[in-house]
This record gives sequence, C-alpha cells and structure tokens, in this order.
Amino acid sequence: MSQKQLKEAFVSNLNGTTLLEISLGFCVAPLCLLCRGLLLILYYLHYGKPLSSRKYYFLLDFIVLISPLLFCCTVLSPVIFYIPLVIAAICAGIFYKIYSQRKHDSRVSFRQTVNDFQKTCLDAEYIPSITLFRVYVNVLTSISILAVDFPQYPRRYAKAETYGTGLMDLGVGAFVFGNALVCPEVRQKSCLTQTKFSFLTRRFFSIWPLIFLGVGRLVSVKSIEYHEHISEYGVHWNFFFTLAFVRLAASLILTKFPKSRSWIVALNLAVFYQLILNTTSLKMFVLHGSNGKDTRVGFLNANREGLLSLFGYLAIYMASVQIGLYLLKHRNSVKEWIEALCSLILMVLVLFLFLHLSQAHMDPVSRRMANLPYCLWVLAHCLTFFVCFVVIDLMLVFTKLLVSGASVPCSWNVLQPAHSDKKHDTETMPVKGESKSLHVCLITAIDKNQLLFFLLANVITGIVNIMIDTIHSKTLFTLGVLHLYMFFNCLIMYILHAKNIVLKFW
Repeated sequence: MSQKQLKEAFVSNLNGTTLLEISLGFCVAPLCLLCRGLLLILYYLHYGKPLSSRKYYFLLDFIVLISPLLFCCTVLSPVIFYIPLVIAAICAGIFYKIYSQRKHDSRVSFRQTVNDFQKTCLDAEYIPSITLFRVYVNVLTSISILAVDFPQYPRRYAKAETYGTGLMDLGVGAFVFGNALVCPEVRQKSCLTQTKFSFLTRRFFSIWPLIFLGVGRLVSVKSIEYHEHISEYGVHWNFFFTLAFVRLAASLILTKFPKSRSWIVALNLAVFYQLILNTTSLKMFVLHGSNGKDTRVGFLNANREGLLSLFGYLAIYMASVQIGLYLLKHRNSVKEWIEALCSLILMVLVLFLFLHLSQAHMDPVSRRMANLPYCLWVLAHCLTFFVCFVVIDLMLVFTKLLVSGASVPCSWNVLQPAHSDKKHDTETMPVKGESKSLHVCLITAIDKNQLLFFLLANVITGIVNIMIDTIHSKTLFTLGVLHLYMFFNCLIMYILHAKNIVLKFW
C-alpha cells in the first residue's frame, strides 16, 4: 500500500467510543479553565496585584488550558476517567487555600457569602460561556485533525465509519451549534433595520470566505493527492461547504418563519428526514450508492454523504437558534442564571432520554447520515459542554467575591456585589474597563480570529502530514510535534490580539 492508502486506512472503518467517555472527556476543558482562574485569584491574593506579564500570561494559558487536552487525547486517554477527578481535586485544594487565607481578614460567614453570591449583579451584555464554548470547540477540533494521524490518538476517538460516537464525530455538529448561538438572528441584528433582500444579500456575502476555503481545500487536496476519508463528506464536498450552505439555508428559512419557533422547524426537519431514511431506499443510497456497490459516478453519488447530511445539520442549526435566543434573554443576577442553569440541565436530560429512545427504536447515531439520533446526540453533548462552562463561570464569580479586586479574563464581570453601597455605585470587582493586560488572554485571542485559527491549523496539519510519517511516530516525538503545532498556532493568535489585529474583512 502507498503512504496515501495507509493513512486513509488508518482513519477508516472505526466504531467510536461510549457516550460516557466523551462526556467525561468534555469535563476536562472547563476544569482546566477553573484551575487557571483559581491560580490567577490566588496570585492576586498573594501579591495584591494581577499577573501583568503578557509572556507569563501566555505560558500559563498554554500550559493549563491547552497542554492537558493534548495529553488527554494521547497518552492519558487510557485513564481519562480519572483525569477530571484529579483536576477537580487540584481545584478544590487551590480554592481551600484561597478561602483559608482570606477568611482571616473577613468576618463575613460562608453562609452570608453564599447569600450575597445569589444576589450579585452580573454583566448581562456579555455571556463568557458562549465564547468559551466556541473557542474550545475550535481548539479541540484543531488538536484532533492532526493528532488523529498519529498512533497515540486512540482510534475510538476518530470518526466512526457508519454508526458510532467518536469524539471527532461531534466536530461539525458542534461548529454548527456554536455558529447558531451567535448568528445575526439570535443577536437581534436581522431584519429590524434592513429589508429582507438586503439582509439575505449580506448573509450571502458573509459566507463567501467559507465557499472560498472549501474550494481551496478541494483544489489543494486533489492537486497534491493528499489522503482523505471519502465516506466522510464525499469526493468533492467538505466541512467548509457544509457550514456555508447550512448558514445560508437557515437565513432563508428564518425570513419566512419566526425565529421564536425555530425549534418547530428543527423538529420537523429531523423527524421527516429520519422517516425518509427509514421508509425509503435513501439510507441504502447514502451508505452504498445508487448501485449498491458504493459507486461514486455522478455528482450526487460522489458527494451523497455531504449533500444529504445537510438536512441533519440544518436541523441542529435551527434548534441551536432557539437555544441561543433562550441564552441571550436579559439576566443580570447570579440567581437568574442558576434558574436558567436548572432549565438547561433539564433540557439535557430530555435530549439524552430521546436519544436513548431513538437509538433503541430507530437507528444508532450516524454522523455520515446526520440522522435524528445524531442531531439529538450533538445537541445533548453541546448543551452539556455549555452547562459545564456556566457552572465554572459561576464558581469563579463566587471565588472573586471572596477576594475583593481579583479578576479573571473571559469570566463574568461582576457589576455590583450584593453587599456594596448602591448609593455610591462602587465596584469592588473589575468590569470592562479593567487592566488591558488582563484581556490579552489566549481564549480572547483565539476568539478574535477563530476562522484564521482553524485555517492555520488545517494548513499546518497538511504540512506535517506531507513531511512526517505520522503513522509510525514514537510517543515523545508525537507529543513534541503536537505541542509545537498548537504552541505556534496559539502564539500567532496571541500576537495578533496583542496588536489588536482582527483579520476579518467580510
């Protein structure tokens, strides 16, 4: 077999992993974020000032926020069930140290602190969990697209061939979910000041970078005979085309249907598509082609997975629009967000219940078809991931209340602690105007240039695969390559953000 065929076989015919393993793996990123926040608060408690060195800030962010994910996707994957417990124990130790050192200078009881915490006013204009979710989906995807070509990346995490739930199977669905949370319709920037025609024209113009990148990827892959997994999207289709067409189709639908009822559109799309898959020969066509022998003759046959899965991804997008509208409701206190958190957890439980029923009575999860179980799985896991970030954000708010003046970038701004003097409107917590150096953090840096970050990851992945025999790489070499790859990508984003450069011109 040629090197190209070896690499294609290396990522083919896989069956995924369990839902529990993916759920536990998703807990690692929020816990790392909590650990970073607690370390910054502890530093402030010790030195009376925030960490101001950008160099040390970047190193701290990379070591605490990125490096653990690389290890969990490779050498620590056999013990992934214990990793969240270890990080949680470290966080508990840091929190105990913060609380024990702080309580000597305060007579406020723990119970009073909890009561004040519930009444604390938050910045309703900025929901950090949305940013954190979108950035970490990008980071995890960027790690996986290169790591999957190394033997240290567990095969169960790679994309399943037909049915199954691999970590990478969540990739496109999570990107669709994240895009819908911040789409113009959710942010109330749609047709209020524009005609429908001008709005749609603007939306069409906004997807041209994705079309351009899709064409660029297609041309480059075919011209250098780069290895590709054909059953993923098809011969010519790819990730960028899917994102572009889903966004455009959703905008068209939302000009006809009220966005407050987008969940109805999502439900009808997913159920109707599943019924067609089960009652017609469409499922056999997706899996085996029109002749039943996996033909790729003709555009539809060649790209059947990418084209027909659009129905499932569009359903995920429409459902995510509804979730985004719920999340962006005006809430300015911790108590209101705790109530919202309870609703989100209930929603997650309902989705997992329907996922179990759909897999028992219809089909297993299939990313290749983007069937109804896949839609439910993506929504359930994305909401679980988001809920974890909300919980972590609230824990950091509580800790910041213990240490007056402490601040953590990319966490909720505390506008008015419950015990402060409202007459003087004194802020004991930093808000949007806090030290600029605090905002030069890795999460914010990636968020400002997310498309560039992902594009750069794809380009470097291609270069590494051309230059290195990844399949036969040793463990230390693999870890070194992956760390250098992510370090370079993150450093570029960090430098751009430090210089206030946003490479977006569409």
